[in-house]
Amino acid sequence: MSSVTEPKKSIWRRYFLFGLPIIGFAGAFAAGIIFWGGFNTAMEATNKLGFCISCHEMEDFVYEEYKGTIHDVNRSGVGAVCSDCHVPKDWTHKIWRKILASKEVWGKLTGTISTPERFDAKRLELAMNEWERMKATDSRECRNCHDFESMLPELQAPRARQQHMNALTAGQTCIDCHKGVAHHDVRDRADPEYLEALEAPNPDFAREIPQMYIESLARAEASEAEAEAAMKAELAATQARIVAAVEAARADERAIVEAEMAGQAAEASAGGNVAPNVDWDAVASSDLTLFYPGQASFEWVQNGGLHGGARPLTRGGDACTTCHAKELEAIGQRIVTGTDEGGLEPTPIPGKRGTIAATLQAAHDDENVYFRLQWIDGGHNPAPFVDGGKMDPDNQIKVAMMITGTGIEFGEQVGCWATCHADNTYMPFAPDGDAIAASGDVATQLQATDTILKYLSESRTEVEVKGRRSKPLGGWDKLEGTEAIEQYLQDGTFMDLMRIYADSSSSNGYILERRVENDGEIEAEASMSADGTWTVIFSRPLNSDAPGDVALEAGTTYTVGFAIHDDYAAARFHHVTLDTSLALDDPSATINVVGQ
Repeated sequence: MSSVTEPKKSIWRRYFLFGLPIIGFAGAFAAGIIFWGGFNTAMEATNKLGFCISCHEMEDFVYEEYKGTIHDVNRSGVGAVCSDCHVPKDWTHKIWRKILASKEVWGKLTGTISTPERFDAKRLELAMNEWERMKATDSRECRNCHDFESMLPELQAPRARQQHMNALTAGQTCIDCHKGVAHHDVRDRADPEYLEALEAPNPDFAREIPQMYIESLARAEASEAEAEAAMKAELAATQARIVAAVEAARADERAIVEAEMAGQAAEASAGGNVAPNVDWDAVASSDLTLFYPGQASFEWVQNGGLHGGARPLTRGGDACTTCHAKELEAIGQRIVTGTDEGGLEPTPIPGKRGTIAATLQAAHDDENVYFRLQWIDGGHNPAPFVDGGKMDPDNQIKVAMMITGTGIEFGEQVGCWATCHADNTYMPFAPDGDAIAASGDVATQLQATDTILKYLSESRTEVEVKGRRSKPLGGWDKLEGTEAIEQYLQDGTFMDLMRIYADSSSSNGYILERRVENDGEIEAEASMSADGTWTVIFSRPLNSDAPGDVALEAGTTYTVGFAIHDDYAAARFHHVTLDTSLALDDPSATINVVGQ
């Protein structure tokens, strides 16, 4: 018997792995590593800024808009490039995004955005694609750097932190509010109905407010309260020094006058002619900041394409003060100088101040309510668009107070803003005399010839808010019938209005379909002291039975608003408060009307 020894197979042919010779498997594995590494390298190369702007469309159009924005240059020193916002970080979504990006290659080949004009024509469509992608993912790419849990209120402006709290609980996401942060904002080009649906809260995105956020908010509010108290103390000290200096400089000349004024002061401390029994020294004052609103109408504040706070107001139930109470100085200054992005003041008055700091005291007895409003005169700044520079030469100042009635849409949230419309005097859609005359019976009912005064939306059958199909905002000529308006008046759906003038004359009335003077009682006096302080005192019955007067009673909180027309101003060129609460003998109200 013979045996033949077979030659041994090489080690590479003797061993198999997953059915493949090990040499084959090793080769495949190595090739896979090389391919995968090369693929990833290429993939990451397409995420680099250099690749993104390698075509002239991106470099000349998109990149130019991006340069200098907060995502390019910021205090952290970390700039976000294209892929940080437009490409997901995780592999699955990244691959899908790259597949979808093939359409951009086709767009390049066909030249759909090859010129500035073509790019601009396509811009809204491109933006909407990104808005919808970010909305669907709860702004996933934004949250790679920004997250509610790490956004401490101490590092945010008051409006921002309030809106972030609203977003947390309501289910809003970053892109709902933050469009145009790296490129030109085209939100105003989108259809309002589309925006309303896109930006609606998604309950799936809702979160609880983190404890660290709540604690940070408490620290921020405490710090701001301390700073505000210090500022008020400094302001009071400065005013006192000014008054003392003026008095010292005129001491010799005013010896006789001061004796007379001392008697007047004693009378004033006892209440003056209008409020003879009120001891104002015993009445605490409320600080009011009246700011310059420009052409910000009731339609404007509800229009999401014009006003970022429209949704919190109309959908979230927020009041104007929720967002803006602590930024009135900045808002007023931007608007009055014509530098706000919304273009709310097309005809700025050089030198006009953005805000007026005023103090208000309020008291009542068994029959009447009394108010004393004081502020520093701002000097004369002529209006360049009026002959002589004075819009109302007969009235250096006018003071108005409105009390919100019942049944007014958003009345408690906006206060007197509900009467200010885009087609009122000096507003962007104000009709001219010919248009008013052509309205026939409407002009007669409104007693209007050259201009349209304030009104409530309830008095109109239709008020255009969105500006659809280029329609003018407002609804001055869409007047309800006489019976309907009379019913509103009986139901208390009106704005109670009191006006006081520099010569101490006054008027009582209301606003519904127009501004109406009624037979309601009012007494007033106005004067400016030697140091430039205006004092306006006025009173009216607590429970007037005149049509258009809101009865004031204990246990009810009212929304009120104040306006000051200073420097011979008229119409919208005034300073106003936001929604302000008022109640009788209730310290929780902004204005506590104390009994005496």
